[in-house]
Amino acid sequence: MSPLVVVGAGVAGLSVALAAAPRPVLVLARGRDGADSASALAQGGIAAAVGPGDSPAAHVRDTLRAGAAHNDAAAVRYLARQAPATIAWLQSLGLAFDHDGGRLRLGREGGHHADRIVHAGGDASGAALLRSLQQAARTAAHIELHEGRHAEALLLRGDAVAGLRVREVRGATVSLEADAVVLATGGLGALFAASTNPAGADGHGLALGLAAGAAGRDLEFVQFHPTALAVPGARPDGQPLPLVTEALRGAGARLCNGRGDPLMAGLHPLADLAPRDLVARRVWRELQDHGGTWLDATALGDVWPQRFPTVHAACRRHGIDPARQPIPITPAAHFHMGGLATDRDGRTSVPGLYAVGEVACNRVHGANRLASNSLLEGLVFGRRLGTLLRTDHALPTVNRGGAFAWTSAGPAADADALTRLRTLLWSACGPIRNGIGLTLAAHLLDVDADDYGWQGGLALQLLDAALHRTTSLGAHHRHDTTA
Repeated sequence: MSPLVVVGAGVAGLSVALAAAPRPVLVLARGRDGADSASALAQGGIAAAVGPGDSPAAHVRDTLRAGAAHNDAAAVRYLARQAPATIAWLQSLGLAFDHDGGRLRLGREGGHHADRIVHAGGDASGAALLRSLQQAARTAAHIELHEGRHAEALLLRGDAVAGLRVREVRGATVSLEADAVVLATGGLGALFAASTNPAGADGHGLALGLAAGAAGRDLEFVQFHPTALAVPGARPDGQPLPLVTEALRGAGARLCNGRGDPLMAGLHPLADLAPRDLVARRVWRELQDHGGTWLDATALGDVWPQRFPTVHAACRRHGIDPARQPIPITPAAHFHMGGLATDRDGRTSVPGLYAVGEVACNRVHGANRLASNSLLEGLVFGRRLGTLLRTDHALPTVNRGGAFAWTSAGPAADADALTRLRTLLWSACGPIRNGIGLTLAAHLLDVDADDYGWQGGLALQLLDAALHRTTSLGAHHRHDTTA
């Protein structure tokens, strides 16, 4: 049986690898111990209808509302129905979720009408989840994990994947044969000046798949988290802004302006827990008009180190005591709802090439992701894809004859060009957009295409998609056209 190659060792990639047993799986990771993965930074937990009075059907309704009904409803139903079993599976791996007494502690986040967010380690859920999956993968006989490896090119023969070229940390390259490659490389948030994503979330997997001929879908839909820590003097250097978890608002924290007035009063029935796109735009407008917005969580008192250790530590590093003073916040690029177009089984339009997690777009999130559905998506659809690929019989029958051809994303931008690109995208393609800004940004990137490398090419495709969607929908908001 030929090995399955999984590119990416975050939640989605490891879920594929574990579910593919007994098939041999080779997992390639750019970073070490998940350090380059957005999964490790996730503060929100996992959405699952496991509480009294809740149901998968209610989870489906909230997901569709948040996604502006742009979702694939069948994918949403599958996600919500699989969520409780996914929590049970993680518990079987030894993941210790937070409890109140003998019951799971359930939180509430933006867009949810019920308490259904399961956490592990308070606001360090992503790191706790990733550790459990890593431990399971390292002890699984069928998985080989190779860290410090970067997939730089795909090999095609005829119309199908035949292998890939991998660059090691020290610069050496290795070519691997493969008739099934899974891209689980994450999103593109690091291409924006303000982002909660690690530097490795630069869209390279998406660019690689597009270069190989895979179709993209919904590239214009980028979610901006409304509450990243507004760090003084932050520069567009690829370093993530600290996230200020939405669970704080679920616990009673409130958004406010410089006078202490509530920011979301009268704008949505859920107020501070409205869907992220609405809150991010409100925070953005307040910043543009008055220069500052805050999250007042002082009413939470002294629970900070226990319930929200990650946010507490980030605030204290920047001289803020969140138990005594409001937290300055800004929107930041957080999640890409678009990506390589896939079906619910992770198939792209290129035979043998699969995608899962944030690099993929199976339309489960629609035009705006519901809070805490991201880790859930990686787990649920990762396990589904891994189960599908357990045997070679799952592979399509295609013409694997003809000439071999290497495809790559192309040369990368240098550091200076990348800084300019991040600033340009943040200005033109942020929470509120208009045709003039999008057109000007696309022109600037096109004129200096060689300087901006493959990152500029990917940004151009995003800008083009945003220009062609002339009406507002979900996270794509055009203030210059009819909503």
